[in-house]
Amino acid sequence: MPRILVGSVYFLRLDPARWAEHQPFPPLGTLYAAGTLQASGHEVHFFDAMIAQAVADWSARVAEVRPDVAVLYDDNFNYLSKMCLSAMRLAALEMIAAATAAGAKVAICSADAADHPDLYLDAGAGAVIVGEGELTLAELTAAWRDGADDLSAIKGLAWRKGAETVRNLKREVLRDLDALPPPAWELVDMDAYRQVWRRHHGFFALNLVTSRGCPYSCNWCAKPIWGQGYAVRGARAVAEELARLVCLAAPDYIWFMDDIMGLKPRWWGEFAAAIDELGVKVPFKCLSRADLVLREGAVDDLKRAGCDIVWLGAESGSQKILDAMDKDLSTGEIAEATAKLKAAGIRVGHFLQFGYPGEGMAEIGQTLAMLRATRPDEMGISVSYPLPGTVFYERVQNQLRDKRHWDVSSDMAMLYRGPYTTAFYRHLHTYVHRDFRVRRAVAQLRDAVRGRAGGGDHLRALAFVAYCGVAIPLSWARLQLLRLMPHPAAPRVMTAGRAAP
Repeated sequence: MPRILVGSVYFLRLDPARWAEHQPFPPLGTLYAAGTLQASGHEVHFFDAMIAQAVADWSARVAEVRPDVAVLYDDNFNYLSKMCLSAMRLAALEMIAAATAAGAKVAICSADAADHPDLYLDAGAGAVIVGEGELTLAELTAAWRDGADDLSAIKGLAWRKGAETVRNLKREVLRDLDALPPPAWELVDMDAYRQVWRRHHGFFALNLVTSRGCPYSCNWCAKPIWGQGYAVRGARAVAEELARLVCLAAPDYIWFMDDIMGLKPRWWGEFAAAIDELGVKVPFKCLSRADLVLREGAVDDLKRAGCDIVWLGAESGSQKILDAMDKDLSTGEIAEATAKLKAAGIRVGHFLQFGYPGEGMAEIGQTLAMLRATRPDEMGISVSYPLPGTVFYERVQNQLRDKRHWDVSSDMAMLYRGPYTTAFYRHLHTYVHRDFRVRRAVAQLRDAVRGRAGGGDHLRALAFVAYCGVAIPLSWARLQLLRLMPHPAAPRVMTAGRAAP
């Protein structure tokens, strides 16, 4: 059997903002691929880019393992992998070069490779896996083991036949996720992850998934791997995997990395019951939708299962923008779900997106008003990002700039001719975070007055409020100047002046 080196391609150290957070998670999608290859009887070795020091570590691992086949398999559960960060693309191309120089055949599975297979085939990859990868990878490695040169019978591949790029038939997505071999957790250096987490946060977090895909049609969301399909694991099977992971690594916290958790009716209730039966309740965070949270019994089930925080794709406080995004969600549902979760003692995070076509200062003001009214516990901000294969991308394709992707995940550059300039949105990011934090600090002061917080907490909050009393008005004034800046690729569009919302 061939010796196979499986490597992830998202280097945390190449993404400065994420590295500064010190929250590494093992590349779960890569571990599923490794588990599939192990189940096929291959000798499998692992390279973990998430905790690697540099891309050069891959070359050292190649020299150590001397693989017959090198598999670069992106963690498709990591949403950052959809964005084709230029640092990660360059790293992947360097990894291909190192493996091919050592005489290994190379396969790659990633969103960027699926969108631009010729880029990776030109770099020396023998095949690009397009779509869900486990079954395709198993068939590809078997074909290479047998010395096959013609890969046309393997669904879900892009490859070269002579000078021609051949795109094989599409691979159907898996329906029975519980039939997959489990992730190869034993290949992970758990101590390295544990040390980072406990040193910086005082606890140790790991990651799991309960489903794949999302059936909703938000028109900015790319689905290069699972398409419009959605498949969910059995609640009992997930609880049992959690129990095994607790025995293996004793995590204090779990992140369920699903695009959308809890879509199947009664799934959360079944999971909570299995967790109770197995006695493995571990606090967790997850991503879901406001309308799913509002289903009868959903919040109670989340609470019973141990949910710490639910991140909601709020996106905007403007119904006009939500409708333009095909979000199929109302601002009222977002507010109601947030309130219901908070009342149950479950924290709430809001993902927000600025810069969608049609958004002006009035719509930005509505988003700020939503934040101030709902008071989520956490918040994440991005700007609208045109991803290939989306309706949004097609709509703005003629407005795309020379820069087609971010260098790092904190870039915040406008890649198309949006309502305002990149400088505006970068400062809007700063302003909204300041406004959010000062209002949270004010709430801490109120708690301190009511005797619910320690002296150090309210003194820090008081100092921050005093600072922001000066910084926020200045920040707002700068934002008003930036919104008047002409767009570098279009005539200036003036918006009627408004008072600070």
